[in-house]
Amino acid sequence: MKHDFYDVKAKAKVSADVLDCVTFGDAGRKRYAFKGKTADGRSLTAFVGKDVWEKAKAQLKK
Repeated sequence: MKHDFYDVKAKAKVSADVLDCVTFGDAGRKRYAFKGKTADGRSLTAFVGKDVWEKAKAQLKK
C-alpha cells in the first residue's frame, strides 16, 4: 500500500510503501501513524486518522 509522506530532508512530499502501522501516546491521547522508508533508506512517518489506520492495518495483515 502506498501513502504520501513528507520528506524533511528533501522538503517535499514523496510516495512510499507503508511498512508498518504504529501508535504513539497513552490510551487517552493515542495517535496513529504509518511508517515507511525513502529510496535511500531514511525513515518516514505520517500521522493519520484512526479509520484510515485501521483499514491499512487490515490490508497489511493480508
